[in-house]
Amino acid sequence: MITQTLLAAVGTAAFALLFGVPRRYFPFCAVIGGAGWLLYAALVQYAGATPTEATFFATVLVILLSRACAVLERCPVTVFLICGIFPLVPGAGIYWTSYYLVTAQMRLAMSSGFAAMKAAIAIVLGIVFVFEIPNGFFRVLAGKRP
Repeated sequence: MITQTLLAAVGTAAFALLFGVPRRYFPFCAVIGGAGWLLYAALVQYAGATPTEATFFATVLVILLSRACAVLERCPVTVFLICGIFPLVPGAGIYWTSYYLVTAQMRLAMSSGFAAMKAAIAIVLGIVFVFEIPNGFFRVLAGKRP
């Protein structure tokens, strides 16, 4: 799991480079992406959570950390959010859904497509859930006046 977490952090930093994030934010992006993946993997492997549940809780962590870093660094939250969520996006599920559709394996296509859709919905709900927290909460956490 340590290797997976490190690779998720490196992949997140690489995506930040492609996304055009300023270099000084790369470590923040890497830590956020690694932390999200670590929570996801730990919930699935040790807590017996379903991938959808683990995706939701990992997304909540990613967004909380992204909002905190945005307040600390005085930059838009999307700088950290888009990069940090990268390891949780169900890209493989979407790929396999397309593959199964092209090869006329409809049962497998529906199964993998439904799992990818559940993960995507979990990500959206996690983002919405955390963005409902007032910004003043994060300013207090950062030690700044609301």
